[in-house]
Amino acid sequence: MEKLLNRFLRYVSVDTQSNEESETQPSAAKEWNLLKMLEAELKDLGVEVTLDEYGYVMASIPSNLDKEVPAVGFIAHVDTAPDASGANVKPQIIENYDGKAIDLKGVPGLQLKPEEFPEMLHFVGQTLITTDGTTLLGADDKAGVAEIMTAVQYLVEHPEVKHGKICIGFTPDEEIGRGVVKFDVPRFGADYAYTMDGGEIGELEFENFNAASAKIHIQGRNVHPGSAKGKMKNAILIGQELGSLLPVEQRPEYTEGYEGFFHLISFKGTVEEADFAYIIRDHDRAKFEAKKVLIQQVTDFINTKYGEGTATLVLKDQYYNMREQVEPHYFIIEKAIKAMEMAGVKPKIQPIRGGTDGANLSFKGLPCPNIFAGGLNFHGKMEFVPLESMEKASQVILNIISLFAD
Repeated sequence: MEKLLNRFLRYVSVDTQSNEESETQPSAAKEWNLLKMLEAELKDLGVEVTLDEYGYVMASIPSNLDKEVPAVGFIAHVDTAPDASGANVKPQIIENYDGKAIDLKGVPGLQLKPEEFPEMLHFVGQTLITTDGTTLLGADDKAGVAEIMTAVQYLVEHPEVKHGKICIGFTPDEEIGRGVVKFDVPRFGADYAYTMDGGEIGELEFENFNAASAKIHIQGRNVHPGSAKGKMKNAILIGQELGSLLPVEQRPEYTEGYEGFFHLISFKGTVEEADFAYIIRDHDRAKFEAKKVLIQQVTDFINTKYGEGTATLVLKDQYYNMREQVEPHYFIIEKAIKAMEMAGVKPKIQPIRGGTDGANLSFKGLPCPNIFAGGLNFHGKMEFVPLESMEKASQVILNIISLFAD
């Protein structure tokens, strides 16, 4: 566990926040720092590895069996979410957690409280790694990166362990939905793969949201307020009106399980013009398409009311539900279930209320369910991860490898 902890702390110290506004890949130059670090560490372990111009680290360990078995891959992303800073991360290590509130010492008075996050009580007696309250932690998905690298090191140090071909992948830009846009599946070389990008221990997911982005530009008309009657069109208020036409009960704060939503993620503007960015999510493909139709209809209504060209909508699909691609290969889910049980972990199969690189990889021909990495409260200053959960995740990786070898 000490190796795993030190590895994780080293990775979260590198700022890898991706940038949705950038057109490059990786979207932020600082992502290269961790990608190059991982390439060097794999080389030092004697593992064959490449880092290409798109920021994909791909490594492989040859089979040591005298029979043919499927090649299995493990994938994690290096970038952290744009939602909160990933610079100057100062982790707090809470050993033998006692079930009480934890002071996040970077912000006076700020605490991680079990009354607000009752799942903390699942980990009493364990070692928790938290933020100091000024940044996110980066367990999403540097926990996954550390777990994979720890498993790789174990295999290198224990050549007696029997295994088929093992493929390792680290990707940039997952948090902005572009993680595997240029990922070369044939070059990666796996027949099946798993992303180590889930949350709490035991999570196993092969269903995710269908996802789209909706960017709406409102063109208003600014006139001096003293003479604005009958002339002014306030772009901010028109954008608010458009948002009010979407179902209130289909906002994230009112949904759970398989329920989809419209989520306003950003706004900027003035009376003259304003921009509103939404994300649209639903597990059910028909309901997903209906949501896209609805946001087009409310945009059309605004143009009818305020004049053509007032509202401009740009809709873009981001990824689709991987279930239809993974379910025909359900034995890879069964292997993950068995691997968790072997590690003493109770599997919790559930839909992802989000997405992973595995969704797009599954549609590229690489069935790729998602396994827990152990972290909780991703994308914000309340993020934390139990060290014991990370250790179990690394054990699950080794167990999957063993099951594929059999």
